[in-house]
This record gives sequence, C-alpha cells and structure tokens, in this order.
Amino acid sequence: MWEIILAAGWPIWPLIFASIIALAIIGERFWSLRVEIIAPSDLLPEVQNLLNQGTIKKDVIAKIREHSLLGEIFASALVNSNTSAAHIKEAIEESGRSVSYKLEKYLSTLGTIAAVAPLLGLLGTVIGMVDLFSSFTNSGHDVAIFARGISVALYNTAAGIVVAVPAMIFYRFFRSKVDDLIFDMEQQALKLIESMGVRK
Repeated sequence: MWEIILAAGWPIWPLIFASIIALAIIGERFWSLRVEIIAPSDLLPEVQNLLNQGTIKKDVIAKIREHSLLGEIFASALVNSNTSAAHIKEAIEESGRSVSYKLEKYLSTLGTIAAVAPLLGLLGTVIGMVDLFSSFTNSGHDVAIFARGISVALYNTAAGIVVAVPAMIFYRFFRSKVDDLIFDMEQQALKLIESMGVRK
C-alpha cells in the first residue's frame, strides 16, 4: 500500500484525507441513526398511557424530551396540550425542523466528498500528465519520469473513483434513512395529537 501511495505522488494525500473523513462520517451516522435511539417504538404507547393516567407534568415532559429525538417532538406537543390542534401542529413542525437538522448532521460534508473526490483524482491525473510530457526532451525522453507520470495519473484517477463511489452510495443511503425516520416521527406525532383529544 505504501508503495502505491509513493507511486501516486503528493496529489493522493488530499484523497486519503477525504477518505478518512468519509469513513468517520459513515461510522458515526451508522451509530447515530439507529431507530431505537431516534424513534423508539415503545415511546408512543408510554406517552399515551401517561396521558390516560393524567400524569403528564413538567418533570415528566422534561424526561420525555431527553429520551430521544422523537421525545423532543412529543414534548413540544405536550407543552402546548392546552392550545388548539393547529397550534400544537405548528409547535411540532418547529421541533421537527430542529430534529431534521440533527439527523442530517455531517451528510452535506459526505455529499461534498462524493462530489469533490473525482475532481481531486482529476487533478492528480493532470499533474501526472504534466510530469509525463516533461519527460520528453530534445535528446529523447526520460523513461523514469515518463513512468512516474503515468503512475501519478492512473493511481489518482482510480483513487478519486474509489473514494467517490462509496461516499455517494452512503450519502444516498443516509438521506433515504433520514427521510424514513422523519416520516415515521411525523406519523407518530399525529397519533399523539389524536390521543390528546385537543380541540380543533
């Protein structure tokens, strides 16, 4: 591996740095976007049960808010339980925007890496071609410089694709997962509003 890095020249280092960041983001998002952490299925029945018992107090709402991101949305609805359904939905939408921002954390960076990696590979290719053409002189050409130019061009082109493709795949995967989580939380929030029996 080290021999490949040396053969690819200095243009490979930005790609290596980008790949490390991409791997870190992918690992972090896999860990953070687990359904049981974001929107646990047992939270809605628990809150509905508390509503039926009439035990929703400020301290209980605070615990619900700290429970999960879905809990944040539920808490915003419960705080406004004495208002109209339209006002509760507005509070839920505002809370939902905050939750959505948290779910999309780092995804723009991953998408940027997916878009920029091929360009970094292309930069390495151009630099390799410059080295390649510089090997030609009036007295012939330097085989060592010619071979190095080809190595830099090909390795950087390949590295750009190797970094970009997984980054784009996981970017799309996480975007889809975030959309699914947001939709699920919206549906659960609507069920909570129905359980609260608020006025129109």
